[in-house]
Amino acid sequence: MEATEPAGSGAAARPAVSVGERLGPAVSPRPGLTAAQACAAMVVSIGVGRFAYTPMLPLMAEQAGLDPAGGALVATANYAGYFAGALMGIVFPQLVRFRAGFRWAMVVLTATLAAMPLAQGVLAWSTLRCLCGVASAAVFMTAAASLLAHLHGRTAHLSGWGYAGVGLGITLTGLTVLVLRQTASWQAGWEASALLAAITSALAWTMPLEPPPATASGTAAPAMNGDRVAAPAARAKKRLAGKGAAVSLTISYTLEGAGYVIAGTFLVAAIAQAGVGSIGPGAWVIVGLAAAPSCAVWTWAARRLPGALLLAAALAIQSVGLALAALAGGPVSVLIAALLFGGTFMGTVALTMSLGRQLPFRRAVAVLTAGYALGQIIGPLIVRAVVAHGYRPALLVGAAVVLVATLAALACARLTPKAASRGGANVPAF
Repeated sequence: MEATEPAGSGAAARPAVSVGERLGPAVSPRPGLTAAQACAAMVVSIGVGRFAYTPMLPLMAEQAGLDPAGGALVATANYAGYFAGALMGIVFPQLVRFRAGFRWAMVVLTATLAAMPLAQGVLAWSTLRCLCGVASAAVFMTAAASLLAHLHGRTAHLSGWGYAGVGLGITLTGLTVLVLRQTASWQAGWEASALLAAITSALAWTMPLEPPPATASGTAAPAMNGDRVAAPAARAKKRLAGKGAAVSLTISYTLEGAGYVIAGTFLVAAIAQAGVGSIGPGAWVIVGLAAAPSCAVWTWAARRLPGALLLAAALAIQSVGLALAALAGGPVSVLIAALLFGGTFMGTVALTMSLGRQLPFRRAVAVLTAGYALGQIIGPLIVRAVVAHGYRPALLVGAAVVLVATLAALACARLTPKAASRGGANVPAF
């Protein structure tokens, strides 16, 4: 049973490592295949493992008697499981190099999807969704680590297209419900999702994993290159600015986690309650199609414009999209809202992770990831009372939360050191 790919086992099995590459593992000799397999893993972990529930929620409400409060609890259980899995990855980072764990996580994830039609009641569904969340985190973190390790030094868009699997999975789950909703039951929707997860798991099965870290001495890079040469007073001033930016960025990202997950859970159900339920799964397809290229697009923009300002812009656009979905009832408005939401929620992840890695704190990315996951647990809980009166008011709450996140991002833009104001994002942490 192998723990890592042969690429990490010897010099003959991988390309020569340049001076710059000693900061990370060797690049993949087949980057396109690595990106494609990571894309398949993203479909499994997030696109299906997490977001299959969104288009299924109206069907379960109609056919299985799942009320809004129960729907919020089932969603929260999944996010709590993901949070637990993310914490395991932070505490035990070597897990992303454990092939058996990666494969078992995909098996467990697929099994929980297949078991949903067999379970009855909020408690059983919540238990399965919690287990699915843990497995989803394990698969995602392994795929993210693979992209960083094997696409190191490649063009940023290639890594961004690896993350297109999230949008692709959303598109496929939306199309599945779109096809089945007139002729099949909610159970068939979960069975189809399990089949989709099984197929994409098979495609990701041999994905190259992150090799062990380099053992050569002196390979650690400073968190901020400018700190090496800055005078003590200037360095202290920069570090103070970095602390303020880190706090603002963490607040913004935690709030985004809460706001985006409200839409990611209840958008299709809200559309159904608005009287245009027939386009709900279609709107979810639009979300996926917009999300698929968004990481590559926002990453490209972040290499040319200040990342914190781009983050604030993406959050503002997302807030408008959520408010539009809550207030406007027409099909055109709903589809525009889906486009705005889909085109930004992955972009905010990419931009935040880029900024976090450039702040002068070694654990900045880990803290940001934990805050984002915590926000996803809190999001469904803070709207639990609201959804008793309908799903559309919940989207308004989500829009307000994301608007506050926008203000925090603007504060981060004022405090971000110039050295960390630009740069592409290679590895978002979802």
